[in-house]
Amino acid sequence: MSSPTLWDIFCRVIDNHGDLGVCWRLARDLAARGQAVRLWVDDASALRWMAPQRPPGINVRVWPHADVDVRPGDVVIESFGCELPPAFVARMAAHVPAPHWINLEYLSAEDYVERSHGLASPQFHGPAAGLSKHFFYPGFTPRTGGLLREPGLLARRAAFDGRAWLAGRGWAPRPGERVVSLFAYDNPRLPALLDALADQPTLVLACPGPLQGQIADRPRLRHVALPYLPQDDYDHLLWACDLNFVRGEDSFVRAQWAGKPFVWHIYPQHDDAHHAKLEAFMARADLPAAWRSVWRGWNGMSESLPALPALDAAALHAVGWRAQLAAQPDLLTRLQQFLGVSQLE
Repeated sequence: MSSPTLWDIFCRVIDNHGDLGVCWRLARDLAARGQAVRLWVDDASALRWMAPQRPPGINVRVWPHADVDVRPGDVVIESFGCELPPAFVARMAAHVPAPHWINLEYLSAEDYVERSHGLASPQFHGPAAGLSKHFFYPGFTPRTGGLLREPGLLARRAAFDGRAWLAGRGWAPRPGERVVSLFAYDNPRLPALLDALADQPTLVLACPGPLQGQIADRPRLRHVALPYLPQDDYDHLLWACDLNFVRGEDSFVRAQWAGKPFVWHIYPQHDDAHHAKLEAFMARADLPAAWRSVWRGWNGMSESLPALPALDAAALHAVGWRAQLAAQPDLLTRLQQFLGVSQLE
């Protein structure tokens, strides 16, 4: 059997840990499929809680302080436009054959993703002269790069007992309580959300972040401040809850694989470009109209946050949307097909 393909993944942590979360899931998926991975990251501190147990096949290296004077891998992934170290790029240009160079972009449901996915960007100047990188866009349609989904994920989800898992962690709901996870950026609509949740008995499981310390119990609403969770346990949290509030990209994707109703707090941009991105996803997923109003309210796109609709219709939609996504190949499979990299036994 031939030796595993060597993948270099470069990641820069900006102001949250979502980029690292995506890159770690990709690295872990690669390692599980028999590939060798070097994960270059400028701040790996979050891996202490995100990935306390690291599988073999992944070599985490600090960047840019560590020596990058090594042979480039067969595939080099520049995640989210993080810009590779010039010395490493020069070694890529000098290597024969040149490695595959992929710019892994941010996830979006906007139409431009299908037009831009797979496009080449020839490099004519600087240390990269003579190389070409390709833009790889995650997405929700067959004409995009798809979504990260490790083999066996949906089978594990189907066999999961959410109430037993919550009880085992000491987070069991009381009889009649719905369970809601909350992971969000700072949001002035939090008081309105808590009022809406308190319309019936509710247990809020609040993830670490700016909102966690702003929650106070009230009649028919109580909360638990959660610790930082490893990725697998965060997935279990999403599977166990009746409703999930998620943010950014990684938890947004994992909420869709959970097949439970969810509300997305999209990363805010100063020019409000995130509004179009949010609307594009709601249209692409054909989200029920009442829940679109909730999404807009939670993201500050309307004057107020409306009352939360019943979960029944949202639950049916979540399962149907997940099935639609699961019928498509996952991101890594599409990436390997795009590169012509064979999957090893």
